[in-house]
Amino acid sequence: MSFQAQGIPLPSDGDAATLNVLLELVHRLHPASVLVLGDLIHSRLGLTPELRAKLRALPELLGCGLRLIGGNHERGSWIEGLPQEPSQACGELWLSHEQEPRDGYLNVCGHRHPVALVGQGNGRLRLPCFAYDEGRQQLVLPAFGALTGGHPCAAHERLWLLADGAVVPWINPRPPAPGRRRRG
Repeated sequence: MSFQAQGIPLPSDGDAATLNVLLELVHRLHPASVLVLGDLIHSRLGLTPELRAKLRALPELLGCGLRLIGGNHERGSWIEGLPQEPSQACGELWLSHEQEPRDGYLNVCGHRHPVALVGQGNGRLRLPCFAYDEGRQQLVLPAFGALTGGHPCAAHERLWLLADGAVVPWINPRPPAPGRRRRG
């Protein structure tokens, strides 16, 4: 809705498709809780009464707890029943929205929405992926929403593509920048 408010045409049921995929995944895996690493919404403009109602009902529909580490898109917004939490440790993981490397932790974050560029020319695909930077001890998660864009990965990152419902290891064909060594 926030894109539509700015005159950019997008399907009005974009969040429904994303929420349905989340519901299917949770019902298949039965997690104790779901933790969102930010960018649950695109902007305050998109928080329509309909979307607020969907988000309010989501924990019951999921059948488990729902938590939100606030991201840049949630700034200045309030979502009933879903307070924004700060970045935090969970065992050996540092969970954050933006990249926040911490000594002794693997930083699991979102924000960047990594994509791998596969192929060339008109046949090139932009596929969401997990991106691991061993030097920074950082794992960047792909965007969950189908309408979310993405940023190409650095050559030194190890990638796992999301394609046809599978997670596939990928050798990043882009050469590392001078002075950076590809690891692993």
